[in-house]
Amino acid sequence: MCQVEKIKKQVLIKLGKNIRSLRLNQGISQEELAFKIDSARNFIGCIERAEKSPTIYTLFRIAQALNVKIEEVVKNIDEI
Repeated sequence: MCQVEKIKKQVLIKLGKNIRSLRLNQGISQEELAFKIDSARNFIGCIERAEKSPTIYTLFRIAQALNVKIEEVVKNIDEI
């Protein structure tokens, strides 16, 4: 795996952990979050497991659904 791919994976892992943490802190299931953003539950799981890279619009919708600023969703990603 090249350096760029390693960094991309690290970013996605951190993003997924942030989303999972925010979701669990609010007691929201993957299914509930998916419903709130008009998406499939397995897509939320893929994001949380760093298997999919969400668009900025999806991140915006996730932040709205979790009632947080988008900054919370991407928190500490630049510390990789």
